[in-house]
Amino acid sequence: MKLHVGCAMWAHTAWQGSLLPHPLAPRERLRAYASWCNSVEGNTTFYATPSAATVESWAAQTAPDFRFLFKLPKPITHERRLTDTDAQVRAFVDVVAPLGPRVHALWIQLPASFGPSDLGSLAAFLHRAPREFRYAVEVRHPAFFEDPRWEGRLERVLDGVGAEWTSFDTTDLFAAPPTSAAEREAWEKKPRLPRRSRALTADPVVRYISRDNLQQSAESWHHWTATVADWLREGRSPTVFIHTPNNDEALTLARRFHDEVSALVPGLDPLPEPLPTGPPTLF
Repeated sequence: MKLHVGCAMWAHTAWQGSLLPHPLAPRERLRAYASWCNSVEGNTTFYATPSAATVESWAAQTAPDFRFLFKLPKPITHERRLTDTDAQVRAFVDVVAPLGPRVHALWIQLPASFGPSDLGSLAAFLHRAPREFRYAVEVRHPAFFEDPRWEGRLERVLDGVGAEWTSFDTTDLFAAPPTSAAEREAWEKKPRLPRRSRALTADPVVRYISRDNLQQSAESWHHWTATVADWLREGRSPTVFIHTPNNDEALTLARRFHDEVSALVPGLDPLPEPLPTGPPTLF
């Protein structure tokens, strides 16, 4: 039984030398990160499709059961809004296909303006999408969270093709006024939506955004440790990504989240042993 946890990136300046080895060649950074977490968000693919050589390097640095959640490129989701994108989707799928089962899902993050009137476009897109991989859809229009009618219709669209509704939870971030520059920036940029924790498939995905304070973050996620534990007991295979506004403690928090779920679900597979941050010694 395995829980996958991860962060929004695998390279972050604040981790170098304190949590991850430093110096570290760029083509070794993912390997070091994968000694801490067994999943990662692929946010960079929103802006640029990786080269074949880059994808090959990612495969070489990770175990076969490592999970990537790759965000579909911006032209597909935000510029064309899922319309007339078959060739672009096929090209993207072909590039990441060498990663095989490491591609846990293709992540369709939709703009806040993508609302109920666009559900036909989403349904058509999902029915045409290549079937090599599963899909996880993240919506940000308030109607899908506040109106049961539209929530139900979206769920039926996703159920029809076995796609998951990504849970993007910012409720703890907005629970109190910001106390740092990074938190103030997150307040300006992150969506303020109700928490949603209903899994549609055997592979639920959670993106949890907390505060910069490590202890405060860990004290705020009890809803998710309990929910994820229940999913595991039901035989589901969840993936949870831990964010903070500055992400300085995100690696530590991801492992702490895994530890707390492990205490609730005996027999959960452990995470890897992190690589030492410094060179090996003789004594």
